[in-house]
Amino acid sequence: MASLGEVSSTLAAVTDSIAVLIPVKSFADAKHRLAEVMSVDQRAALAQRMAETVIAAAAPLPVTVVCDDQQVADWATAQGAAVVWADQPGLNAAVQCGVTALAAQGVARVVVAHGDLPRATQLAPCAEFAGVTLVPDRHNDGTPVAVVPAEAGFIFAYGPGSYAKHVAEAERLGLPWRSLRDPDLGHDVDEPGDLEGAGL
Repeated sequence: MASLGEVSSTLAAVTDSIAVLIPVKSFADAKHRLAEVMSVDQRAALAQRMAETVIAAAAPLPVTVVCDDQQVADWATAQGAAVVWADQPGLNAAVQCGVTALAAQGVARVVVAHGDLPRATQLAPCAEFAGVTLVPDRHNDGTPVAVVPAEAGFIFAYGPGSYAKHVAEAERLGLPWRSLRDPDLGHDVDEPGDLEGAGL
């Protein structure tokens, strides 16, 4: 039977080789599509609260926030997350930048989780598969969570139809992949209708 010290060392090795990356845009500019039902301040508060839920769901894995906003960077640091500054605008560029930075730090696999998952509870199980794991949204269109080998050269394609595009990218690279359907991780918030059942 392994000693407590050996178990702790094993857990440390696992968490060192896997990291969670959360792209977070300026809270003040977040969730424009909710403008018909929420004020700017309400949308900013909602975006921050959801992102904090996702950070909590990452435990025990280390978290890095990729952003281009000083307020978000300060918030992330206060949450105990590392920060990578996005070198180009846009979600795809930010995620690519974050994954590249984590690969350079020796991270083997990256769990990319969007910051708008109010029902997120556990992200670590997503990383139990050695290849690519894709969590589709409940419409089977978007990809709120994706796990990729950090140095695989995976090209992200967020936006309409991203789930199918990410499946195609895994196959292009010849990587084994799985679809992991999770009603909590698949519930992102973009439109007013998404607030229903979000548990907010």
